[in-house]
Amino acid sequence: MHYPMTSLALIAITFILAGMVKGMIGMGLPTVGMALLAPVMGPAESVALLVLPTLVTNVWQLVAGPRFLYLLRRFGTLVAGLFVGSFFGVRLLADPDLASILLGAVLAAYGVLGLSRARFSVPDRWERRLSPVTGIVTGVLYGSTGLAVTAVPYVNSLRLDKDALIQTLGLTFAVCSFGMALGLVAAGRFQTTVAGTSVLALLPAFAGMMIGQRLRERMNADTFRRYFFLSICALGIYMVWHTLAKG
Repeated sequence: MHYPMTSLALIAITFILAGMVKGMIGMGLPTVGMALLAPVMGPAESVALLVLPTLVTNVWQLVAGPRFLYLLRRFGTLVAGLFVGSFFGVRLLADPDLASILLGAVLAAYGVLGLSRARFSVPDRWERRLSPVTGIVTGVLYGSTGLAVTAVPYVNSLRLDKDALIQTLGLTFAVCSFGMALGLVAAGRFQTTVAGTSVLALLPAFAGMMIGQRLRERMNADTFRRYFFLSICALGIYMVWHTLAKG
């Protein structure tokens, strides 16, 4: 697949913006990427473009922390569910309309959840049962939409300290990205040209992260987070309405 200059410019701008968001609030690269690319390129191609930037940035976030082996042992069943769900969730991309509706619904729900600032607390005795279920559900959603939205409130509910929380989110997103990448390869959806463009997208993504980290030091994070989730919610509602209206 050969991308014209206008598409390459859109991809570069998208990853700069998505990287800025991740640099400012610690997450959101695939969310912004899918929200901006999917309406133009379709969910399947957008997911393929996001695979490597999402995987590399989250592996970096994962290995930067000191508790990798401990977290891997604690969340082994969560990791297994994430991998299996994301690998097979890619199959839902075969129906573009279904994927668009699912993506829009996930974006809208994610925006509402972020705006509500809802807090959950999972008792220790429930973690062993909820981890594999959360992993599978999150993996399927990630494989079909590029978003690991259900993992965020679950991990937040486990009362981890700041460093462990950031590293666990990195582990979650990295495993989802890896499972989705293998699923795309197995389904024949990760063509060489898309992979090459995904590699090139690492440059604007990291540039955006560096900008976002600097902006975070100067901007009120709560204000930015509120407008971010409001915009994501509006985009999700629009995608569902647009897909249903054209059908």
